[in-house]
Amino acid sequence: MIHSADHGVRYLEKLITLEEVADYLRLSKDTVYRMANTGKIPASKAGNQWRFRKEDIDQWLEKNKNVKRGDLRKT
Repeated sequence: MIHSADHGVRYLEKLITLEEVADYLRLSKDTVYRMANTGKIPASKAGNQWRFRKEDIDQWLEKNKNVKRGDLRKT
């Protein structure tokens, strides 16, 4: 339960829409929808709309990146 209006604002700021995720990842909305629908990206469905926590998206990006820190070579 949300006890203060301020806390509610902070909570809502953590949730982003499918369109916002698509823009953030520079992918089409259709691609993000398919990824959410198949469980390839962390998401929650509220009614018929997908919602995402930006923190989860950032962690997912870090976990799924192709280049690891030790793989980078200085030239």
